[in-house]
Amino acid sequence: MTYLLRNQISWNERFRRSLYLFLRDELDGILIREALIESYESFKANGKEYPFVEMRELKPRAKIIEPEYPEHNHFIVIFNEEALPPDSKNHIRFFDSNKMTKENLSSFAEFNLTEVYRQRMRFLENSGFSNLLRSLLKTDFAVLIQRDTTVKARYRYGISHFHVRIDWPVAEAAEDLAKYLRYISKSLYEKEDREGEILQQKLYEYYGHHHTVGGRRTAALVAAQFMARFDFISTIYVASSEARTLTRISEQGIGKYVLVAIPTKEIKELAKSVNIKEKKFATSYLIEKTPQYGVGIFLVTYRHNEHSSPPLDGKLRSINPEFPWLRVESQLLVPPPSSENVRPLPYSIVYA
Repeated sequence: MTYLLRNQISWNERFRRSLYLFLRDELDGILIREALIESYESFKANGKEYPFVEMRELKPRAKIIEPEYPEHNHFIVIFNEEALPPDSKNHIRFFDSNKMTKENLSSFAEFNLTEVYRQRMRFLENSGFSNLLRSLLKTDFAVLIQRDTTVKARYRYGISHFHVRIDWPVAEAAEDLAKYLRYISKSLYEKEDREGEILQQKLYEYYGHHHTVGGRRTAALVAAQFMARFDFISTIYVASSEARTLTRISEQGIGKYVLVAIPTKEIKELAKSVNIKEKKFATSYLIEKTPQYGVGIFLVTYRHNEHSSPPLDGKLRSINPEFPWLRVESQLLVPPPSSENVRPLPYSIVYA
């Protein structure tokens, strides 16, 4: 909410942002593979049918209760354009004890990386980064990736900390957001308890979740609200084993990646729409093809509306819980990360 736009920053900072956005695209691919493709393959390896997400679950304000699936990967990743200031440690718990060092890896991790770990592997530019990150995602809590400030002559990004706890109360995060949106002036409960409760529920809706979701998604949206106070870009990724989604929260809005089963008839129509053969479409857009359907990666993005944006006149306003705070902005069939020369396709199915 407070990050500086490109025309508000220096030339060096523009270069830094360009690098950050490029590396974020790379990180998108790594985490899509880890959250969705690897989970799908895990279900197959265990002889189980993959529980595809129903489209009603992707509608704004949807309340869906599902079990947690052990085969589905889950994690939180925080990727910052700049390094967090030290006074952030009260709420984003990054200390020397969970810094990326060989000693800490042997203390925290449930696996042994000490024989293969090298410091340079923690940087996004290194070929070993992807494997290292995937291993760290198994340590629970969040992985923190940010700019390395030890080298002044260049910009580079790497994993600075792992096993990072997000420790900021939901009520404080809701109060912070409500002040920004001008629903309150000082305190979450300045009007009445019921309104304070509604504002906490609306915090979840603002970040694309129902207020009944579990701890991992709660931690991610609280982290996103905390990061909104800085003047640099942050991106929060959260993969849920209950929702079977990879949610990305950034300055671009909220996006949810899921796997979808596309009927063979629709595959033929989609292939025709882009003027390629069905076989070529399958290799370009699907992670698997069966006689009945193909498995693709679907992305739905959401945008805030006038009720979840600061009022133009800056005046205090009353909240109405019935007004939705999000709307579906786009729906795309996204090619797998391996299809580097293929563009996403419009694929509107949320309300079909």
